[in-house]
This record gives sequence, structure tokens and C-alpha cells, in this order.
Amino acid sequence: MTTATNPLLSESPLPYHLPPFADIRVEHFEPAFEALLLDHQAKLFKITHDPTPATFKNTFAAYDAAGGRLWRVRLLFHNLCSSASTPELRHVERRMAPRLASHDSAVAQDRALFARLDEVYRQREALGLNEEELRLAERIHTYFVRAGATLGPEAAARYAQIMGRLAELGALFKQNVLEDEAQFITLNVPNDLNGIPPFLLDTLQAAAQERALPGYIVPLSRSVIMPFLTFSPNRQLREKIWRAWTSRGTHPERDNRPIIKEILALRLERAQLMGFASFAEYALIDRMAGTPQAVHELTTMLWKPALAAVACERQILVELARQHSEPTDIKAWDWRYLSEKVRAERFALSDAQIKPYFSLERMIEAMFDCANRLFGVTFSERQDLALYHPDVRLWEVYRGGNIIGLFLGDNFSRPGKRSGAWMSAYQMQTRNDGVRCPIVINNNNFAKSNRGPVLLGLDDVRTLFHEFGHGLHGLLSNVTYQTVSGLSVPRDYVELPSQLFEHWAMVPEILERHARHYETDEPLPETLRQNIEYAARFNQGYETIRLTGAALVDMAVHELTDLQDIDIEAFERDILTRLEVPPEVDINHHLPHFQHLFTGDGYSAGYYVYQWAQVLEAEAFAVFEASGDPFNPELAERLYRNVYSVGNSRDPNRAFAEFLGRLPTPKALLKAKGWNA
Repeated sequence: MTTATNPLLSESPLPYHLPPFADIRVEHFEPAFEALLLDHQAKLFKITHDPTPATFKNTFAAYDAAGGRLWRVRLLFHNLCSSASTPELRHVERRMAPRLASHDSAVAQDRALFARLDEVYRQREALGLNEEELRLAERIHTYFVRAGATLGPEAAARYAQIMGRLAELGALFKQNVLEDEAQFITLNVPNDLNGIPPFLLDTLQAAAQERALPGYIVPLSRSVIMPFLTFSPNRQLREKIWRAWTSRGTHPERDNRPIIKEILALRLERAQLMGFASFAEYALIDRMAGTPQAVHELTTMLWKPALAAVACERQILVELARQHSEPTDIKAWDWRYLSEKVRAERFALSDAQIKPYFSLERMIEAMFDCANRLFGVTFSERQDLALYHPDVRLWEVYRGGNIIGLFLGDNFSRPGKRSGAWMSAYQMQTRNDGVRCPIVINNNNFAKSNRGPVLLGLDDVRTLFHEFGHGLHGLLSNVTYQTVSGLSVPRDYVELPSQLFEHWAMVPEILERHARHYETDEPLPETLRQNIEYAARFNQGYETIRLTGAALVDMAVHELTDLQDIDIEAFERDILTRLEVPPEVDINHHLPHFQHLFTGDGYSAGYYVYQWAQVLEAEAFAVFEASGDPFNPELAERLYRNVYSVGNSRDPNRAFAEFLGRLPTPKALLKAKGWNA
């Protein structure tokens, strides 16, 4: 297949190098990868065998630029596998995962290449490099060392084998969960529909129609499961739905449990090859936390207050259940249903009241408005460019009158798209491989509506703003080198820009301007806004236990140094019992479907990062609150300069301390949760 017949092998003719989605076919990927892997090898060979003395420019800068074409096709492939998966694409994914991992290992263990990089790295302080150049040299050198560049030949070969197999297993794990989430439960009409609010009925009907089915179904998508558990008064049906949701990854034909055992064994072997006792130690050495002990100190600080809070919350639910003649032996499938009743009665608040004021379109306008007030960016939608699915929208992004990137929004759940919400990119910002603006995409899984605008609950609004915070982190990137661009930061720092941006969703002036009734255009009533604020602290214990419990299971399983005869589910049960996690609360993810942990290394021994970032974002927003202006221009400029625009071109600890004016402490987080007393 030639450049003329394979669009992946030539520069995109579309504006800003947007991928030519209309021309791309599944069969293009394998030959494109093979050609681009050879191209990458040739460029690295040229760096290694350059007859001139090694310099920063002809080693580190050249290395950063060499992988650009390959990386962009990998991003394209990864995004389509997550958002528009087909059986054919999944077949290619399974075939290519070990091939790509093998290439990565071969590069990282190229002794001649590493020797040339290492030569420059050792004299970096004497070369007159600027801060970003020093950071680039440090990050690339660290990557090579952690990927086995200093291992002996036999150990290096084994390391490469491990990485290839891990890539293969990660793809299989993800595909098993994706196929489980494509399943659904058919509802009996009218019995199973009694008491369900109209907006949810509309969602359940739309899900059936999307699959060309009659009636109503509950697909195993978080955006449908959570509202169903919140609003269905049918306890038996809630249990059925909850069990289907939490059993993902355990079905005999798609069983992830043996896959997890092999992944854990390979990760442990990999860590031990690198001289670490456990995979957790190996993973954390290159994160802000540094050690498992630092993670445990953070989670311990939160755990006892969270258990105390959840005990109070449970008592409130029990009392309400008694008043409503509901069963008082509260189960995991009851908590959200009863919590919604508490919100309605104690805080005069319910999703049915709230949602009419939070249409998706209005909330997109709101997040764009916040970005404009904080960072001076504007968004202009284009509808003339072909994208990979009709759901997807595209905006040009401007700052200071100049285009700085493209933003894509893919907001709806559908078959072939994995559940959850995430940010990704088709192109990273760089000025080294030519000038390229970022092409960023936000994925959500909101349920479509057949009867009017899509209406969001408060959790949906926060999710929308959260992912857009990631998006801004990519769009505002203003560095030279792709390796340190955008979100290429330590995993326990990457959630700061996203979690911080959530705060602006609830700023009163933003609510007044954008939270308007979809039928009457009336603003959100002030009493409702206040009740939202009061209710925000209810269920903080529940949410903290679910998040922290999952993080502690993650740490425990990756701190193991003996995996012989491990029973994955029994191990998880033992950890939850030891932690005294109330079974009616449960945790966010169980190991057989915990995609954060087992589809790649990003969040493995790293699910704690959301709480690490909570400390940082609570401190950061408290500074804006203390100023009396949530859009304080001086603070916003400092935030842009030290957080959103710098990627990993500066040490994150130092950059954040420069924004804050000091090192962070957990006090602001405890105050935000209402636990400071």
C-alpha cells in the first residue's frame, strides 16, 4: 500500500492536520504502522550515527521530533478504538498492541542511541540550556532508564518480552469490558417503568431505538446505570442492574480474572528486573508522591473522617427509609435511591428539579465562557469538516486573535464506545516537529434524548467541566517540545487542571448566566442554587470511601511481592474487609473491570492521583475565593503561566508552589469536605 492509497502515510490535507476521517479505513492501519515504524527506526539510526559531536539539538531535540508521525497515527488509532470500535478494529488492535510495544522496547534498549543521549545528559548543566531544554533532557533520560536501557542483554530481552505481552493483555482486558458494556437489560412494560421520571424513560427508550429494538432497555453504560439506580423505586430491579454492572469482566467468555493475574505477575517481574521490590515502588518513583508511604499518608488522613462521615450518612438514610416504609437493611443498590430522597426532602433538591436548568448546550456555553474569562480563549464551531461519527462536534480555539488549537466534543454513549469520560488528543502541541497546534477531544457518555435537549444532572455537569479542564491543559500548552507538551506530566499532577476547573461550574455568576430553564429561559432560582451548595457536602463520606477504597485496593495489589496462587476477587474482599468498607457503600471499581489499572500503566498503582490532585485543586481554588473574584485576572494569569500552559517543561512541584506562593497542605481539602472541625 503506497502513500497515494493510504491516507495515514501522507500529511493530512485538512486544516491544522486534522485526520481525514472520511478517507480512513481499518485496513489502512497495519501497513501504515509497519511503514512508520521503519521510518522512526531510520530517523533514530540517523541520530545514533551522526558523525558530528553529540549536542542537545542533534540528540534530545532530534529524538523528540523523530517520533511525531508515528505518534500521531497511534493517537488516531487509540481514539478510534475507544470511541468508534468495531470487531475489525479490535482485531487490528489485538495484533498491533504487542508489535508497537516491541518497537517501543527496542528503541528504549538501543544501547548506541542511549549512549549518545547519555553523553549529552551528563554534561547538561554546562551546556547553557534553558529550563525547558533541561527538563526535556531529564525526562527523556529517565524514560530510557526506566524502560531498561541500562539492563544487561538477557534482562533487557526479557523486559521487552514483558512489555509486548502486557500490551497484548491490556488490549484484551479493555475489549472484554467493552463487550460486557455493550450488553443490556430489557425492561418489562409497564411494571419495570413505574416511578421512573420522564427524562430517564426517554433515555431508556432512545437506547433501545439506537439498537433498533422496541421498548426500553438499560445498557451497561455508567451514564444510564447511575440514574437508574437513583430513580427506580423497584428494589429488586435495582439489584439486578447493580449486579450486572459490577460483574463486568467476570463472565466466562470474557473473564478478566486470569488476565489480571498474568498482568500483575509480569508487572512484578518488570519491577524486580529494575531493582524494585514491588511494582508500586517502581511506578511511584517517577511521580510526585514518590513512595507508597506518601500515598498511604494521604489516604490515612482521609480514611477515618470518611468512615465517620459515611456512618452519619447511613443513619440519615436508615431514618428516611423507615419514614417511607422502605427496607432499612440498606444495600449497595439502595444508597443512591435513598440519597436522592434525602436531597429532595432535606435540601429541597432533586435531579428532576435541577436538570431542566442544565441543558448540555447551555453547559458547553458555560465552560467556554469560563475559559474565556480565565484565559482569554474563544471557540468558533465548524461544521464543514468530516469527523468519525455524526455525534462529534468541532471548534476552532483562539487566543489573542490567533488560533491555538482544535477542540472536539464527543458527548454521547453508543455501542462501540467505551463507558466513562476521558480526554485525549489527535495531535500534541509542538514547535519542534514543525509548528503544530493541539487537536484535543473530550469524550463523555451522556444519554441522548428523543424529546428535546439533553439535560444534565450535577454529576454530569461536573464531569463535563472536569474533562474540559483536561482539554484546556492540552489546548493551552505553549512549549517547544512534544515530549513535555500538554498532559505529559506526572500522573498525580494530571488531574489538577481538570478537578480545579470543576469549581467554576458552580460559580454563582456562571449559574445565573447559563443555568436557565430549557423551556422558559428562567434563571436557576437562588434558593435552588443555595440548596445545591448546601447539599454538596452530603454524601462526601460515601464518595470518598468509594474513591479511596478503590485506590487502596490498587495500591495493595501492586505492593504484593508474592503472587503465587492469588485469587483476585478473594484478595479484593479481604482488603475491603480489613479496611472496614461498608458493603452498602462499596468502591468505584472492582478489579475485573478496573480499566484504569489494567489497560495500560497510566493509573496502575496510581488511582490515588484523584485525591492527590484534590489537595492541590482545593488549595488553588481557595486562593481565588480569598481574592473575592473567581475570575481574578492576576491569579488567572499565574494559573495559566504555572499550570495550564507549561506542560512538563517545568518541575510540577516548583511550578505549583510558584502559583500558590507556598507548598500545599491538606487543610483546604478537609475544609471543602466539611471535615476541618
